[in-house]
Amino acid sequence: MTKITFIDHEGASRTIDAQDGATVMETAVRNGVPGIEAECGGACACATCHVYVDEAWKAKVGEPASMEEDMLDFAYDVRPTSRLSCQIKVKPELDGLVVHTPERQA
Repeated sequence: MTKITFIDHEGASRTIDAQDGATVMETAVRNGVPGIEAECGGACACATCHVYVDEAWKAKVGEPASMEEDMLDFAYDVRPTSRLSCQIKVKPELDGLVVHTPERQA
């Protein structure tokens, strides 16, 4: 299992075991992580699963595809490390990934 740490806007953190092949969003929803609403269910059709990838993980996670970038236009407080968690696949090389949830979603 790959571990992902979610940190909310107030600094509270929670580390969760994620199944390889799932998405960061699916992991958050299954585990009731606050701040990940996932209204579209992972179809990259909204921005309610917006997260900030910790700077140390940005290169390993990679850049958003153009469709994801378009959806990020609807997110609140977009930053250089913003990603939609539905577009980040869990894989062994992301073990220890840290993501931050924004103060509010779109």
